[in-house]
Amino acid sequence: MKLLIDFLIVFIAAEHLFFLIFEMFLWESLGKKIFKGALPSELFKPTRTLAANQGLYNGFLSAGLIWSMLITNTEWSLYVSTFFLSCVSIAGIFGAFTASKKIFFVQALPALITLLLMWI
Repeated sequence: MKLLIDFLIVFIAAEHLFFLIFEMFLWESLGKKIFKGALPSELFKPTRTLAANQGLYNGFLSAGLIWSMLITNTEWSLYVSTFFLSCVSIAGIFGAFTASKKIFFVQALPALITLLLMWI
């Protein structure tokens, strides 16, 4: 079970690291492909700084999850990973309500499953 939980935490951290790179550095190129049809292409340039801000927050989530994997004290590692997975879950749920239902499945659900596995 520990191996599965560690894998999920690393997966979620990598996912948010991708979000950081995508939103901070590839918003105007890859963003147009990912959000094709959902956003007019002329909106990517003026929303670049907003996307970069979101990317930075995703980077903090990724860093926190990676940090939780490096903590040698089992109890504190659990607390820190719980905090950051809760933040990911809340952000994913909020995103599902305000932006796209897909965000729940991409972001919140993996974090919620990991939290559940950690605490059972």
